[in-house]
Amino acid sequence: MRIQLHPILGDAPQRKTVTINVDGTHVSAYEGEMIASALMAAGIKRLRTTTKHGHSRGVFCAIGRCTDCVMEVDGRPNVRTCVTPVQHGMNVRSQQGLGSWHEVQGEN
Repeated sequence: MRIQLHPILGDAPQRKTVTINVDGTHVSAYEGEMIASALMAAGIKRLRTTTKHGHSRGVFCAIGRCTDCVMEVDGRPNVRTCVTPVQHGMNVRSQQGLGSWHEVQGEN
């Protein structure tokens, strides 16, 4: 769900729609919006699990200060999705605990 018409800000601007891969599923997003926003709009609220008890976590502060929204993005663990913009073709994975490094495409 996204706000299309705001009573003060007016109409939402037109933005380019792109696709990201989230846990093996293609999700539509607006280029440049935060990953967490795109996931919330797609109904995805569980972003990671805690290390000790495996409890689910999602967006908490939404300003990059906490670590509840961290996910693995393009093979990098612990990316704060609330302050990381979407780019076409991103691979986003739910993070289990502290996360682990995966081979990043295009890097040696």
